[in-house]
Amino acid sequence: MSRGSRELLAIFTHLDALLRAIHQLRDAGYRDAGVFSPVPRHEVEEALARGPGPVRHFTLIGAILGATTGFVLTIATSLHYPLITGGKPIVSIPPFLVIVFELTILFGALATILGMLLNIRLPRLKLRPDYDPRFSEDRFGLWVRCEEKDFDEVRALLRGAGAEEVHRAGE
Repeated sequence: MSRGSRELLAIFTHLDALLRAIHQLRDAGYRDAGVFSPVPRHEVEEALARGPGPVRHFTLIGAILGATTGFVLTIATSLHYPLITGGKPIVSIPPFLVIVFELTILFGALATILGMLLNIRLPRLKLRPDYDPRFSEDRFGLWVRCEEKDFDEVRALLRGAGAEEVHRAGE
């Protein structure tokens, strides 16, 4: 967190008020926000408009690495242990494609799991200090980072959108 920024936490009773607050914050130029929700809601994801996550890049890199490993493994094995059968070439790509395909899927899946765990920051050994147990029951939380000079403006914006409580995160 930069020295001139603050984190606010607003608690909402209704989803409509939360969505209204998110849209008002985005219109005002505040993009660094997060939501605590008791249930997954697609409307919240659409309102935050984060775009596609980086996990797909992990999958692509894992798949490319798996395919490369498959080719290197099969070709190197054939060259180290040459068995000439029926006059066929030692390095023959079509039979190697089965191993390449399997390693592509395996490495891609493992990289996807790794990327997912890294991006959701698991294992999380302790909860954030601004987490409120009500977020697991019936309330929605909106976490916003703003500059020190904009603190009162953002607080008023959240109150105007229908926040039940607004306070500094961690208090």
